[in-house]
Amino acid sequence: MLDTVKMQRRSRTSHAQVVDELGRAIVAGTYPVGSILPGDLELAQRFKVSRTVLRETMKTLAAKGMIVAKARVGTRVTEKNQWNMFDSEVIAWHFDNGVTEEFLLQLYDIRLAVEPFAAGLAAERATGTDIEHLTSLALEMAQPGHTTESLALADLRFHLAIADAAHNPFMHTLGSLIEAALVGMFRISTPPSQNGFSNIANTHMRIVNAVVSGDVQGARKAMEAVIVEGRNHVRESYASMTKTPA
Repeated sequence: MLDTVKMQRRSRTSHAQVVDELGRAIVAGTYPVGSILPGDLELAQRFKVSRTVLRETMKTLAAKGMIVAKARVGTRVTEKNQWNMFDSEVIAWHFDNGVTEEFLLQLYDIRLAVEPFAAGLAAERATGTDIEHLTSLALEMAQPGHTTESLALADLRFHLAIADAAHNPFMHTLGSLIEAALVGMFRISTPPSQNGFSNIANTHMRIVNAVVSGDVQGARKAMEAVIVEGRNHVRESYASMTKTPA
């Protein structure tokens, strides 16, 4: 998933490669918030690109809210609250820098704010095809032989399908946030037991059952329970990492 995005980034144009390198450097704090980036000539020489490519790079990063250019001052790195955290590249750069508990919990905050409502919309609007697709995805999670990565992918597909079944295009644009939260959770997890697989299938099937019944509140509550469980798992995983051996 996110690893595939990284491979795609490496095969891009000069412009995209410079955007990627500068973006990662800003997120990592190589160029801290409030700092002034090196001048265009220095950066063009460093990345071995033309001034035209560099100007397009700056426009791209400015569109993501990460930098702002001011006459006679230079290009300054903006405060993080101005960054477009819905941008898939900005999210990927945070993962490149090493995902933190705070970052993952912030993603779960957004999921709780949006996904239960999306599940409620799905209960109102899902078509027969949507329901058939959701059912097969929930059952896929219970299949034996999953790896941590394949289970994360099955989970992601289900949540994206819920967003699609809401039939609201704005919901689908949150896919990168959902992906980041799930990838982050599964990366810090040990592979679950077969019972764990069954539980995941069961909790997601409760969402499907509520959607089939047209139970808006039930669908919201079932989705909320799934997300809260994931958030708790993140907290537990980080807590276990910080425990000192006896």
